Amino acid sequence: MKSITVFCGASSGYDSSYHAQAVLLGQTLAQRNIDLIYGGGKIGIMGAVADGVLAAGGRATGVIPGFLCSKEIAHEGLTKLILVETMHERKATMHELSDGIISLPGGFGTLEELFEMLTWAQLGLHKKPIGLLNTNGYYDALIALIANMVERGFLKEINQKMLLVSDNIDELLVQMDSYVAPDVPKWITDETT
Repeated sequence: MKSITVFCGASSGYDSSYHAQAVLLGQTLAQRNIDLIYGGGKIGIMGAVADGVLAAGGRATGVIPGFLCSKEIAHEGLTKLILVETMHERKATMHELSDGIISLPGGFGTLEELFEMLTWAQLGLHKKPIGLLNTNGYYDALIALIANMVERGFLKEINQKMLLVSDNIDELLVQMDSYVAPDVPKWITDETT
């Protein structure tokens, strides 16, 4: 992978380990010569991951809609900042620029971005690895919910496995490097209608 999109919060959360892990992820990406593609802000763990990349001599590209420049306070020190019009254009651009996706802790926006990328993968629109960095068990309840979706017949196990999970950066990157996307069958067939 030459570039990874990171979805994460514009807040830091109450646990300082989220910020520290974001910085460490940024440093690790830079050390591995992987470009960071992210939401372009300088606050919260969003800013922390970019700062980690930049401090380690890496390249960070931010993608931000103009209307969020003041709310998320666009990062001025990035390698490149791309201004877009809409949130959808932001996600599409981040997706186009990256070879994989990692989600760190975040709120509604982070979950929306993560699930859109998973949905696109489920539909066969891309074959990129999607990782969940489960810092301090942040995503344990989400992982349990996804297992519940499989148990109750709303998600296929093969699609559940599209989400790679670890609480360790290096382990997650190894999973992502070796990821092979499943063959996606047609969604609607004569037998299912």
